[in-house]
Amino acid sequence: MGKRREARERAVQFLFQHDLNPPEDLDRALEEFWQTQRAAAIAEEKGPATWGQPHELPPPTAEEAETRLFADPLIRGVIEHRDAIDERIKSHAKNWEFHRIAAVDRNIMRLAIFEMLHREDIPPVVSINEAVDIAKKFSTQDSGKFVNGILDKIKGEILRPARIVK
Repeated sequence: MGKRREARERAVQFLFQHDLNPPEDLDRALEEFWQTQRAAAIAEEKGPATWGQPHELPPPTAEEAETRLFADPLIRGVIEHRDAIDERIKSHAKNWEFHRIAAVDRNIMRLAIFEMLHREDIPPVVSINEAVDIAKKFSTQDSGKFVNGILDKIKGEILRPARIVK
């Protein structure tokens, strides 16, 4: 899996968590999230820690730092622009009450919309393709179609080329 895909998946996981249980301190919540991700990766590699003797967490690897470097601005950007992003989703999710859209699908779309609107270094079609693949992985096959439909409508409103980095 590519580093950017992994970063997007981690961003969606954090955004999902943030959506259901918003923290009082975003910086602290992000730090705890990344520590938990590292601990889980180490446990997967070394096996679970014994009770009372957790694995020591070494400093982040270059790959982990790269993942976080890409994911953190996405997370912060989605949170900062969430109300405007949600309005775009609502305007295109015909016959869907916003709160009834699955939380994972909602956060996948939020991330992709943020990228399309605020990250000119990422072509909109890349954001859509990544979102559809993540939806298929973390949600359902039908979610991929739903996410694609909403994001494709929003892509049509964007005044920049869909396949070219600016």
